Amino acid sequence: MKIYFENARFSNKTNIKRVFNTAIKETGNNVKDIAVCVKFVSEKEIARLNREIRNIDKVTDVLSFPMLEIVAPQKLFEFECERDMNGELFIGDIAICKRVASRQAKEFGHSFKREETFLALHGLLHLLGYDHLNEEDEKIMMSTAEKILDTHKINRGKNGI
Repeated sequence: MKIYFENARFSNKTNIKRVFNTAIKETGNNVKDIAVCVKFVSEKEIARLNREIRNIDKVTDVLSFPMLEIVAPQKLFEFECERDMNGELFIGDIAICKRVASRQAKEFGHSFKREETFLALHGLLHLLGYDHLNEEDEKIMMSTAEKILDTHKINRGKNGI
């Protein structure tokens, strides 16, 4: 999987890459040459994106911008015709607000690296068609995320990364 990072000077790229590769396998989306962009943005920028895209005028932690209209349980192999001329299957962008991630890490009592990795994974799962619009879908999405994070010992609380 190819991950394009923007504004990621001090981010947790290694853990995000490992978790993304595990997520692709765990969700049954292990096709070659998948690409995604992870952008780290300011509170002002994420609020602007949230307002313009979702019509919600407030700061948030993470936003996903899918390039494919995947609805779980659809899989990426169903979108082979969407590959670009270089053979990449670009699935979308993820925007993470580091300042919100930092506040949430403190609030939840775990490391910033754990929160940043969780938010990136949450964004990726949205790109793969997962959602949390109802309680059942939220349980599926959250249990999938926790299973993937547990694989890498990226836990909640003080014992996480």
